[in-house]
Amino acid sequence: MRTFLPFPIAILLTLLQQAVSCSETPVFVEKGQDVRLDVQEYMTVKENLKRLNRFMWMFNTSDNVVIYVHEIVSQVTIKYQGRAEFIEGNFSLLLKNLNEGDSGCYTAVVSADRNKEVAKYQISVQERVEPPVLRVDSVSFNAICNVTVTCRGQSTSVTSSCNSSTCSQVGGESRGAETSTVPLLSVYVAGGSIICNRSNQVSWANNTKEIETICLSISERDRADHNYAVTVRIQSPVIIIIFVVCALIRW
Repeated sequence: MRTFLPFPIAILLTLLQQAVSCSETPVFVEKGQDVRLDVQEYMTVKENLKRLNRFMWMFNTSDNVVIYVHEIVSQVTIKYQGRAEFIEGNFSLLLKNLNEGDSGCYTAVVSADRNKEVAKYQISVQERVEPPVLRVDSVSFNAICNVTVTCRGQSTSVTSSCNSSTCSQVGGESRGAETSTVPLLSVYVAGGSIICNRSNQVSWANNTKEIETICLSISERDRADHNYAVTVRIQSPVIIIIFVVCALIRW
């Protein structure tokens, strides 16, 4: 035998299904920060909530974060007390001081004869990235100065060949994708400097080296080595002549 929903509830659930997308909205949060999750169609929920049993925010479909019954009770569950706050005016959920263990799916649900999702967020908590290490591997001159550098993060590295205008990757490990948990490494030239940038979805840090300074230091060193070699070549015959003259005088 088929079971029919009461007419007002059936209409409300149909409206909610049409008005609200159930797809997960990705949200990235820096560790230790707060985030507010909103119900976009909260007015529809608010106007009709008295016809429903309750409203809930849930974590990973199993943990109740908030339970709200119209004009009866509004409660943050014991597990989330001090860590979450429910805003009755618009059914938003404020999550506080997040850590990696808070990453997961948060779903707002209205409950009648069956649950209906009205908001859904995929939370990813990430730490602020540490500055990368930028190392000069080699310098070569072929009309222009070319600098080979390695940009290294915690678990990835990129080796690039750079001149005064551009960099091209020549080796190293794969870089983390922008949507992954592995920070993205990139090497580029800007303002006369080679920039090694490390970033994730919540922060970034970089390390830089000025191209002109690198190339000049190498050029000056090479020039000093060249002058030393020329001096040695000039001085050697003179020393030999002096030695011979002294020997003849003594003779």
